[in-house]
Amino acid sequence: MLSKILSGGVVGIEGIPVTVEVDITKKGFGSFKIVGLAGKAVDESRERVFAALENTGIEFPKYRVTVNLAPADIPKDGPTYDLPIAIGILQASEKLPNKLDLSNAMFFGEVSLDGTLNATPAILPLTLLAKSHNIPNVYVPAINAKEAAIVDGINVYPVADIQSLVLHLTGEKLLEIATENTRDVYPTNKNQQDEIKLEDIKGQDYAKRALIIAAAGGHNIIFSGPPGAGKTMLARVLPSLMPPLTKDESISVTQIYSIAHLLDPHTPLMHERPFRAPHHTTSRVGLVGGGTQLSPGEITLAHRGVLFLDEIPEFPRSVTESLRQVMEDRTVTITRAKGSVTFPASFMMIAANNPCPCGYSGSDQTCTCTQTQILNYKKRLSGPLLDRIDIHSFVTAIDPTIILRGNRSVLDNGNQNTNEESKDNITTDSARKTIVSARNMQNQRFSDHNINTNAEMNAPLVQQYCTLTNELEEIMISASKKLGLSARSMHKTLKVARTIADLEQSEHIHRTHLLEAIGYRKKSNS
Repeated sequence: MLSKILSGGVVGIEGIPVTVEVDITKKGFGSFKIVGLAGKAVDESRERVFAALENTGIEFPKYRVTVNLAPADIPKDGPTYDLPIAIGILQASEKLPNKLDLSNAMFFGEVSLDGTLNATPAILPLTLLAKSHNIPNVYVPAINAKEAAIVDGINVYPVADIQSLVLHLTGEKLLEIATENTRDVYPTNKNQQDEIKLEDIKGQDYAKRALIIAAAGGHNIIFSGPPGAGKTMLARVLPSLMPPLTKDESISVTQIYSIAHLLDPHTPLMHERPFRAPHHTTSRVGLVGGGTQLSPGEITLAHRGVLFLDEIPEFPRSVTESLRQVMEDRTVTITRAKGSVTFPASFMMIAANNPCPCGYSGSDQTCTCTQTQILNYKKRLSGPLLDRIDIHSFVTAIDPTIILRGNRSVLDNGNQNTNEESKDNITTDSARKTIVSARNMQNQRFSDHNINTNAEMNAPLVQQYCTLTNELEEIMISASKKLGLSARSMHKTLKVARTIADLEQSEHIHRTHLLEAIGYRKKSNS
């Protein structure tokens, strides 16, 4: 007898429909084969499903069993197909009612040897697949039910084990559909008191201002300065300044983490922007993605969030150069012999570097590096890569009195230096409100353009929304000639100026906005 069970796999972050066909025939010797370009994990389903059915008390058919995963030209991998294979065998061996129609349901899940269902990756994109194909019912492991229930308009049946599913399909004891409260956004256990706040960073008014502009417009930013000046702290405060994820953004980020096996089953929907900080020993595959399974890399895991590259010159040049196209396209396509996948990679990059190998070039500390060492160190970052970074900010060493005594010490000592903070009372909360207001302006501006921030504008949009008066055009032309700005750098300057105007809720770019934006184009390795 032949049965057909609907299931699915994942290519990139998108689900693809797969039909599990099971044929049982009494001709020939007893066997169990899986065909249809099945990978190692799928091939091992034979042993898992056999043991699961036997240990559940269901006799495995002693005939020739052939399982085909259609379409046969797409590679299949992972344990997702265990459950549909088991159900297909039960239906083909007539252990389920003959009139049972399963054409309106999809089955996903890894089966344990005792018949229980284990947590299975990629349940969210697979449930979205069911919705896109108008399949109203999905059966998933109970531990993944909250993740699947994020998708509206789908009946999600949590399955604890094969036996309970059989009782449901035979009508003896029905499973309860995942309730509406499982669709809520689940907060993380992150302690807000442990977060680094903007007010915790002493001094660095110029760098803080640059960070706020970057957060408001989604701009890439690089900080350059001596060790211990606060570059890493500035980077780690960035996620708290950014607005929360929208529902659509949350789903897209959750899809990625579900596929990467990084999603906590007890926190089915991610609502905080990702912050990824890979070590400088990370390989190119680790950063961009790929490998034997074509898995997402750090840049995709940072989608809709922040990618922090600390000590960026220490990364291999081949690794940092791989970011150039991604920063423009905001997607990454990986092609291997087994296929090609495209992952989203719309992230904010924040980088930090020292001015030289010892870190003290240009500071009050004595630099021990030779000119040749400094030159070779700066050459680790190419001009084209730096050209793609919107904001370049230098971070100066902090006066020790500010660190030990706070802002009051500046007034007590009468020390008026570049780190003075007495007039700067900005907090994380106040900065976030200003940033959210600027983002709201951008959301309205780009509501018909399928982008969210100023940093994502292409050339036509820059021309449309970053108009300058004749006076400002002359300033821009003069700055371009003096600083040697490329066409890309000029566009990035205009984007930053547009963001500065948005922070002031200004409809037009004014002189002060443009001049400040030009000030951020001095590259940190120049």
